[in-house]
Amino acid sequence: MNHDTSRPRGVTHIVTSHSVFGAPCWVSLTSRDVDATEDFYRAVLGWEWRSAKLGDRFRMALVDGIPVAGIAAVADMWQMAVAWTPYFAVPSADEAVARAQERGGTAAVGPISFPPGRAALLADRDGATFGIWEGALVVDWEKWRQAAPTFIRLHTRDAFDAAIFYGEVLDWASERSGCCEVRYEGGEVVLRSQGDIVARIESGALGAEPDPTIRPHWQIHFAVEDVAACVRAAEVHGGSVLSKGSDEAVLRDADGAQFTVTSRHSER
Repeated sequence: MNHDTSRPRGVTHIVTSHSVFGAPCWVSLTSRDVDATEDFYRAVLGWEWRSAKLGDRFRMALVDGIPVAGIAAVADMWQMAVAWTPYFAVPSADEAVARAQERGGTAAVGPISFPPGRAALLADRDGATFGIWEGALVVDWEKWRQAAPTFIRLHTRDAFDAAIFYGEVLDWASERSGCCEVRYEGGEVVLRSQGDIVARIESGALGAEPDPTIRPHWQIHFAVEDVAACVRAAEVHGGSVLSKGSDEAVLRDADGAQFTVTSRHSER
């Protein structure tokens, strides 16, 4: 979701969802308390913050001046769980929502207008939540893509079934010029956009499992220099550690949102 509509002086080219349709274009966190959330991620991931143009409920995180993610204090307002969510670029939010519903998905919120675009929160037919965005992408989005500060992975019941659902909703592997490529590699479904790997889908999740790490879900990975330091900071600042290794750890922030930190030096 584009949380910043400002255009720095000298910027003449704005990337839109029409040119990168089907690809992940942003990640955003629904929160109950923006200030507390800022403090946690500043301590754990070293993020800097700036206000977005959509109002006091929205913030944008930066690393070395590059946009990383957004926070929207709308969990209570929209009566939804606190969670990290990936957003996919679409030419038409209305059409994407209709396609998802026709294929057994559900629409939780929207489409809602957030000038200069529109957004909706959906769930696929196994319950994994994702967002769609139609319109101009965040300023400096190309830097976000090139820096690859985030990566997304879908843990689902059946990777092939999920790939068919998302492919039909988001026009993956279609005949349209510029669409995302989908291939089966190393036991996973791999999504590429403009030649770069942008997402992976793996089987094995259990729909009836109460553990949110096992139920179908999109997991957001943030690239970091020191996984162990992030783990320590999360524990000190009210978060919890769900699992950890030398190159990766699954954490939960103080508000309950789950995310993964992955060593920047390991292959995704």
